[in-house]
Amino acid sequence: MHPNIKHLVELQAVDLRLAELGALLQNFPKRLAESDARVAAARQQLAAAKEALLASIKDRKKYELDVEQWKEKARKYRDQSFEVKSNEAYKALQNEIHNAEAEVAKAEDRLLDRMVAGEEYERQVKAAERALQEVEAAAQVERQAIAVKQAAAQTELEKDRAERQQALAAVPEELVDHYQRIARRHGGIALSEVRDETCKLCGVRVRPHVFQKLRRDDCHEIFHCETCTRILYYAEPAAAQAGAGAAANTSAQSSES
Repeated sequence: MHPNIKHLVELQAVDLRLAELGALLQNFPKRLAESDARVAAARQQLAAAKEALLASIKDRKKYELDVEQWKEKARKYRDQSFEVKSNEAYKALQNEIHNAEAEVAKAEDRLLDRMVAGEEYERQVKAAERALQEVEAAAQVERQAIAVKQAAAQTELEKDRAERQQALAAVPEELVDHYQRIARRHGGIALSEVRDETCKLCGVRVRPHVFQKLRRDDCHEIFHCETCTRILYYAEPAAAQAGAGAAANTSAQSSES
């Protein structure tokens, strides 16, 4: 493996973590805005319920006044009926009394409907108040959780930035520029591991002589995938490395015995 490839692999890992952290940090304001929007919607719903209740109370007072006014007219017509002298005038007043009493009944029906509606509006106001309390409590918990996660992500971001500077210091500037140009074309991923003699990311088979060179510890060449143009590298499988280590230990113990 080229001596700088290891540092580039480390750099890419840090850059990918930085990208994830950046996206995470950018998402926190959106989540806070969504939480605030839910609270605002609950407050608006409560305000609408209160407004409807207030309108219902005003209508009820109006209908109460209508009932009293028509009752007053009916009483006036009754009083007048005791004073008239002719049958025609008496019949006319009786007709007015009948009409007034009919209007009283209508006004009382409207008043009753408004009172029933008012009870429903009161129920809606209480339900909206409870909903607002629940939404505000949930929003407070969510804001606290976001604040904790945001602080942790910011700390991790600063740590990864420091690691990136260390990784950059170990790689020649022209190679860093080359890495960054490839990364910009491929969503931040400039290097691809070779597995089973194929590029892990695009699946294209690597030429045999290239694969053999990638496997050599003294390789000083940089190879690119012929299809996706990413920088190729080869890492010994963990199981093979563990097996090689165990074999070395066994051989050392045999020699000692």
